[in-house]
Amino acid sequence: MRCSKIVFIEIILFFGLATFGFAEEYHLQYFLGKTSSKANELSKKEKAELLNQIDEVMGKAQQIQIKLTQAIQTGEMDIQYQEGKFWMSKLEEDGGLIESGVQQLKLLREKPTQLVASIKLYQSLKDLSSHFNAYNNMSLFSAFVGDLAPEIGLWTDPVFYKLYLLPLAHSKDGKEPPQREKKPIPKGRKP
Repeated sequence: MRCSKIVFIEIILFFGLATFGFAEEYHLQYFLGKTSSKANELSKKEKAELLNQIDEVMGKAQQIQIKLTQAIQTGEMDIQYQEGKFWMSKLEEDGGLIESGVQQLKLLREKPTQLVASIKLYQSLKDLSSHFNAYNNMSLFSAFVGDLAPEIGLWTDPVFYKLYLLPLAHSKDGKEPPQREKKPIPKGRKP
């Protein structure tokens, strides 16, 4: 009896600590829930975690981009030369988009209020989402891409746009740029 009480208490403690430990993790579902709620404001911690999650997505996209490139170059996929050349150019473009996105993420981590970096990151994510959806529609590539194509789309539009970029743009609209003092125009005398 005593042993079963100890095991029962250990199980309760385990699940209690597990729930407490996972409460701080922010996943896509958490941020999607925030977009549907009326309180779209994110704390500094939530913004930092949003950028971390997007960084993870960019890392996954880079891994898939590398795998697709290797599969085409090694002949693992049965693709004709012209078609392979076309897809290789798209994958090279994706590499540039990923690199640009990672640079913008670094800038946003240093200064989270940079509107230009946010817009560039949004554009990189939007283009990556479009390209990965195109890859997902190709039977040869869909096994490589999997669920990442719709995931990038969800991180881009409802989450990053609505929770990060839009509030940042609104905060910039509220601030008027400093105006220069206008010198009074001397009134001329009439002859």
